[in-house]
Amino acid sequence: MTPTNREHLATLSEIRSLMERSSRFISLSGLSGVAAGLWALVGAAAAFVYLGKVPFDGRYHTFVDVGQWGVPPVVFFAINASLVLVLALFSGIYFTTRKARRNGQPIWGQLTRRLLWSLAVPLAVGGLFSLAMIRMGMVLLVAPATLVFYGLALLNASKYTLHDIRYLGMTEMGLGLIAAFWPGYGLEFWAIGFGLAHIFYGTAMYMKYERKL
Repeated sequence: MTPTNREHLATLSEIRSLMERSSRFISLSGLSGVAAGLWALVGAAAAFVYLGKVPFDGRYHTFVDVGQWGVPPVVFFAINASLVLVLALFSGIYFTTRKARRNGQPIWGQLTRRLLWSLAVPLAVGGLFSLAMIRMGMVLLVAPATLVFYGLALLNASKYTLHDIRYLGMTEMGLGLIAAFWPGYGLEFWAIGFGLAHIFYGTAMYMKYERKL
């Protein structure tokens, strides 16, 4: 390869990089996924302790099971889920902001708003749908539904961020569909989807995009 050809390839590579930066939110940190997965596993562990069971022990459970500590099941799961969500969000903001500052990239802008909007719509619809199922007593399908709608949200938002997110989204949807046909084990699949899958993909993204930085 001649020096001229190498220069042309370098120029094309730089142009491609600039286009990628302008069309996708690439500041998303893989450590955000790892942290979210760890918090989800902590929340799932607390739920198993509350229910007095171990994963895949062969006994079906629903949100109406009598738990421990004198806390009604609905209150416990609402507090547990809220804490996991808040801690995951703060972790995500911290690691993503740190990565963006390290790379000299902006945090907030039109691209970020598009990404958040793409995530928010399926998540909001999924949340309302889950509340409707709880009201109708269809609690066995709540965990599968949250996994499916979360996967749809990730797939919808993947066009504005790293391509790897779409594979995480498809994984979440697949787990949600499997859980829908295996009722009574929603908490186990929820832990796998929001916990282990996040850790796996977050670690892979960190090794792929950030370790060399």
